Amino acid sequence: MTESPEQQRTAVLRKRLRTAPAQLRTALTRLPHWWPLPACVLLGTASGLSYGLLASPQYEATSYAMAVAEEEAVPGAALGYAQSYGRLVTSDATLSYAQGAAGEPVRALRSQVRSETSPDSPMISVTGTSDRPGKAADIANAVIEAVIVSSGHVSKDTGVKLIKFTHAMKPDQPVSPSVPLGTAVGAAAGGLLGGLVLLVRPRRAGWSVSAHVPGPTAAEDQATATEDRELVR
Repeated sequence: MTESPEQQRTAVLRKRLRTAPAQLRTALTRLPHWWPLPACVLLGTASGLSYGLLASPQYEATSYAMAVAEEEAVPGAALGYAQSYGRLVTSDATLSYAQGAAGEPVRALRSQVRSETSPDSPMISVTGTSDRPGKAADIANAVIEAVIVSSGHVSKDTGVKLIKFTHAMKPDQPVSPSVPLGTAVGAAAGGLLGGLVLLVRPRRAGWSVSAHVPGPTAAEDQATATEDRELVR
C-alpha cells in the first residue's frame, strides 16, 4: 500500500525531528571550545543596545525641607524629628495628601518617590522620578509640601516644624543610562557570563592535560656510566 503525499511529508518531518538533537550536538562539537564567550558578548551587547533604545528615559527632581526647633524645644530635637519625618515621606497618609498636586495615584507614587535624611543635619530630601522632567519636579514638590503640612499640625506639641529649603526644578538630563553606556554594560555582562560558562562547562571527551618531562641528557648518561664502572671495580 503506497502512502499519500501528505503521509510522506509527515514521515519526513518526524524523521527530521528525531534526528535534530543529534545534528545539533554534532554541530556544537565542531565549534571551538571558546565559542560561548563571543556568543555571550554579542547577546549582552544586543540586550544593552535594545534597552538603551527602547526604555523610556527617567528624570529625577529633588526638593529639600529643614526641621527647625522652637525656643522651648529640647536641643537636638530638630535632628530627631527630621529623621522621623523622613520616614513618613513614603507613608500612605503623606502620598494620599500629595496625589492631587502630583497628578499620580498613591500606587504609582510608591515607586516614584524616595526620601533621604542626614545624620548630621536636620535636612530632608524628597526625590521624584518620572519619564517626564516636569512631572518629576511636580511629584517632589507635592510630596514635600504634604510632609510640611503634616508637621505643622503637630508643631505645637513637638516644638519642631518643617520649612521648605529648596524648590524642585525641572531636570535637564535623564538619569537613566544612555545608549552607549547601556551597550557597554551589556557587553561587559555578556563577557563575564561567557567566562563563567567556560569555567564551569565540562571538558570534551579526549581532552587531556599532560606535562612534558625532558629525558636525560648525554652528559647525565655518561656520568651514570662512570659511576657504574667505579662501583664494579
